[in-house]
Amino acid sequence: MAKATVIGLGEAGALYARGLADAGFEVHGFDPFTRLDDPDVAQHDDLAEALRPAELVITLVGARAAKGVTEQVLAALEHAPVLADLNTGSPALKRELGDLAGAQGVPFVDVAVLAPVPRAGAQTPLMVSGPGAQRFVELFAPVGADVESIQGEAGDAAARKLIRSAFMKGFAGVILESVGAAEAAGCEAWLRGQIVAELSGDAEAFVERLIVGSKQHAERRVHEVQDASDYLRSIGQPSWSTDAAGNWLRRLRDESAPISAATA
Repeated sequence: MAKATVIGLGEAGALYARGLADAGFEVHGFDPFTRLDDPDVAQHDDLAEALRPAELVITLVGARAAKGVTEQVLAALEHAPVLADLNTGSPALKRELGDLAGAQGVPFVDVAVLAPVPRAGAQTPLMVSGPGAQRFVELFAPVGADVESIQGEAGDAAARKLIRSAFMKGFAGVILESVGAAEAAGCEAWLRGQIVAELSGDAEAFVERLIVGSKQHAERRVHEVQDASDYLRSIGQPSWSTDAAGNWLRRLRDESAPISAATA
């Protein structure tokens, strides 16, 4: 039976501890601030005791606490398990943690969690990089999660997650802004239908159309988006995402503008 220790037993940590137990792991946990009270998770009051049996150590403590907790874990370890950092942190932070672990001969894994954990628990899709990535894939396999190893250094998985976040959180901002404006204007149901229709077709073609069309028609769209921003403000609605779209279109317009003889 594989043995795993989860450091941090908040919402996400508890779900991973439970998922590991369901997958047949002997699960240990440590969190001085939270009592899990799960009969299948042996929670310890002493960090070294919690770590001692582990082949896999997972930390889920938040980015701000990640370095301090990693240092405490490394100081308490008496062996070299796979150390998997599942916190959402910057690539620089993940590289720093990887260097700390590597200096002690502990294989480190930068684990990017690619969806909200409450949705699928321990089976949430993951992306991993770093020296311990392949061993993590092997150890974690019984859980049944989709784990993609990108064969990069610590920090590479975190970088991809943040790029994905730029899309997902930016997309959420666009939805919030446009649906909020439609609600204020009395046409929310119509707009929601428009959004669903756009997202229900060929997704790859839709993405390409947005990129190519924005470049080809930037000049015209600059004015259209400015009118949209002005209208949103006139009905008392935020226009932050629409303003950002205008900034992108102006950049694309200026990059494609021909160089005149006067400025050459």
